[in-house]
Amino acid sequence: MLFFACFIMTGQNEKPNIIIVYVDDLGYGDLGCYGATEVSTPNVDKLATHGVRFTDAHSSAATCTPSRYSLLTGRYAFRKNASVLPGDAPLLIDTKTPTLPGMLQENGYKTAVVGKWHLGLGNGNVDWNGKVSPGPLEIGFDYSYLIPSTGDRVPSVLLENHYVLNLDPEDPIKINYKKKIGDDPTGIENPELLRYPSDEFHGKTIVNGVSRIGYMSGGNSARFKDETVPYQMLNQARKFIDNNMEQPFFLYFSFHDIHVPRLPDNRFIGSTKMGVRGDAIVQMDYITGELVNHLEKRGISKNTIIVFTSDNGPVLNDGYTDQSVELLGTHQPGGPYRGNKYSAYEAGTRVPTIVYWPGKIASTESDALLTQTDLYASFAQLIGHELNEKEAPDSYGMWDSFSGKSKKGREFLLEESVTLSIRHGNFKYIHPTKKKASWIKDQKNIESGISLKPQLYDLSKDPEERNNIVEKNEKLVKKMQAEIERIKNNPMSRKVN
Repeated sequence: MLFFACFIMTGQNEKPNIIIVYVDDLGYGDLGCYGATEVSTPNVDKLATHGVRFTDAHSSAATCTPSRYSLLTGRYAFRKNASVLPGDAPLLIDTKTPTLPGMLQENGYKTAVVGKWHLGLGNGNVDWNGKVSPGPLEIGFDYSYLIPSTGDRVPSVLLENHYVLNLDPEDPIKINYKKKIGDDPTGIENPELLRYPSDEFHGKTIVNGVSRIGYMSGGNSARFKDETVPYQMLNQARKFIDNNMEQPFFLYFSFHDIHVPRLPDNRFIGSTKMGVRGDAIVQMDYITGELVNHLEKRGISKNTIIVFTSDNGPVLNDGYTDQSVELLGTHQPGGPYRGNKYSAYEAGTRVPTIVYWPGKIASTESDALLTQTDLYASFAQLIGHELNEKEAPDSYGMWDSFSGKSKKGREFLLEESVTLSIRHGNFKYIHPTKKKASWIKDQKNIESGISLKPQLYDLSKDPEERNNIVEKNEKLVKKMQAEIERIKNNPMSRKVN
């Protein structure tokens, strides 16, 4: 409670607004402020220049659904057996589970999610032509404006609160992930209709010139156009801000960029030499800048915390042949680290992370070891909310670290991928596993990082994780293995007094 007491004594009577800008598949090296030279990101770089730029902060997992689950619940995703969800999955977060938006809602905040969801909807048999529930509104959000799952999965529509936008009842939506329905062309059957090719998994119903995962018929008036979605999300975020300036608000602004399919607006095409992936990064930077500009125009930027980060590491070819590999050039999406999205290696979860609060936190760089799982308890700490024993069981209050006041990070930090890994200082231990993940290399050309043998790396000397030092460090290996077992076998990894 000490920080909260200091917060009140400074004369700040209102709780700060909180915005989490959550980019999709943005790698550690994909921004100018993290070393990129082939793409310009002036708006995000400005946040880094005037905020805290973290060099060792992590998403909780190397894929999106698990990371989003942990961010919003303060719980490790393996406890829910969470993996990347299909487009027709039921709501992953139980409506009785405490959530970050729910906690803030209880403390006087208005809450909204705008953007990509991918945490499931309904109870397993969604009627896309009626009320889609449960969803975000049942787990702590006051308002939602969503891509229901991801842009590469049907239904290719937008959902506002419980209902699909612009749906014609005379043209109902039908979805099937197992067999073709309706007469819509597919990428497999009609490759000549595609803007660019896809693999077979992504080769089903064509929407806006791109084939998707799953089959869809109907709902033609409701189908989104990928190029306009970022602007629509920005407009809804602005409206939410405008409608809720009289009390504190929480906005979870969840980009679809730079996830596939990458279809940036024409104004950004050609803005890099890296093709649509690089152009989508520029588009993301522009939208971020416009969101920040809106806060400044409304005079509330100095009472608004922005956390800018990504849900996992980068990926190039993720189902579509859009020349992201061929046009990469000298760009390093993962920076100096090995691996990508899906991988147990460091670039799978080490992501750009910036905390910006003008006038309240000093401009600095921090190498504190942090995870997004801790945002729940850290914001609770900031506003004076005391967590109960069952709330956010894997989340630690680290606000002094997130705000740059302290450079002390986690003693141990868990990373989830096909297996579990753990960081301790500069040491990285990857738990051995018998799980099969050959598809990561075969289909994505990404090193999974998994092995039947334990792996230990000293990242201070070996950031590419090439030199396995297990045999020379038996005592340290046992210590890190024991911490993984403690976390796995304890439903509450957070130590409670």
